[in-house]
Amino acid sequence: MKDLPTRQQRQRQHLATADMATQAIRAGTMSGVEQEHNDAIYATSSFVYGSAEEAAACFGGQQEGNIYSRFTNPTVRVFEQRMAAMEGGERAVAASSGMGALTSIFLGHLKQGDHIVSSCSIFGSIIGLFDNVLAKLGITTTYVSPTDIKAWKDALQDNTKMLFLESPSNPLGEVGDIKKLALLAHSCDALLVVDNCFCTPILQNPLSMGADIVMHSATKYIDGQGRCVGGVVIGSNTLMEPVFAFLRTAGTTMSPFNAWVFLNGLETLSLRMQAHCQSALRLATWLEAQPQVERVYYTGLPSHAQHALAQQQQRWFGGVVSFEVVGDKSVAWRCIDNTQLMSITGNFGDAKSTITHPATTTHGKMTPEARSLAGIKDNLIRVSVGLEAYDDIEADLAQALTQL
Repeated sequence: MKDLPTRQQRQRQHLATADMATQAIRAGTMSGVEQEHNDAIYATSSFVYGSAEEAAACFGGQQEGNIYSRFTNPTVRVFEQRMAAMEGGERAVAASSGMGALTSIFLGHLKQGDHIVSSCSIFGSIIGLFDNVLAKLGITTTYVSPTDIKAWKDALQDNTKMLFLESPSNPLGEVGDIKKLALLAHSCDALLVVDNCFCTPILQNPLSMGADIVMHSATKYIDGQGRCVGGVVIGSNTLMEPVFAFLRTAGTTMSPFNAWVFLNGLETLSLRMQAHCQSALRLATWLEAQPQVERVYYTGLPSHAQHALAQQQQRWFGGVVSFEVVGDKSVAWRCIDNTQLMSITGNFGDAKSTITHPATTTHGKMTPEARSLAGIKDNLIRVSVGLEAYDDIEADLAQALTQL
């Protein structure tokens, strides 16, 4: 009689065509000798072997097996496999932070003399990485508007090896055309890398639109409760090997405990993102009607310049709303200080609603010229809409605005 597939094999077959919400809970899951139901934390620095021959085979790559938790750990591997399944990639590589993930991409794939074309509307620390770290290594960067395809094309050079896009962007929610940028990148034999933090795999899958590499700061929505710092990179086996090689040597790796926290976060990601998106759309719509508000930035609003493109690329519109108050920085600070429920912090993607002043926090290290190019004004406020009752979130901002 032909051997029947094991239960684990049957589950893998089922998951191959399962919904994203199911993959977020089940993909990559494995049970150990104790047959545990929840994913285990393998809190160990190293692993033992049955013989010197087996150890040599594992270290030499002739036999699969765990070697050292800096680059092979079962808990981290489950997280990587789950993220790869959700993003539709062949392989994922987990890192110690979102910035660690980006550094692993850039230093894994680029060398002295290479050139990057990047959106100017990106997280402030990434600009610091480009201008203060990569520039010292002879890797140059040109910044362009994320929405201007002609500007991207005009910025290409003979040595351009990578295009970098954050879409939607932080904090203004600008949306780049991923399909067009992928075609542009491939026309000059370059890679398109997309930061998918604002959307998560639940809302958007850049690889399916032609992007070569997608990355996340797992610190944000993947965790969902502001507990741990981590990052992850997803792509083909070929493109992930240089990323893994850098990470293995440099040590920018994820801890087993953080991977376990992120795995548990993924189990509720689909439900959480639906709730974040629903409340964010209501809040953005309400803010547009407030006399103290000059402008609202949210891709779900018909007034947003890239609303139609966001509808094409995303399933929903995300949980971050930014708005400009009538006035200057002092008015923006007063509005933030007037809030009673929201947490004043630079993080986003938390179950708790957060509020911040981007020009002096998340993008404070940028030069005034760079902030101006990115459209980040002194009267701009960013709100990460949490999972509290919507009426409480709106009431908090209402009393804060009324006092201005």
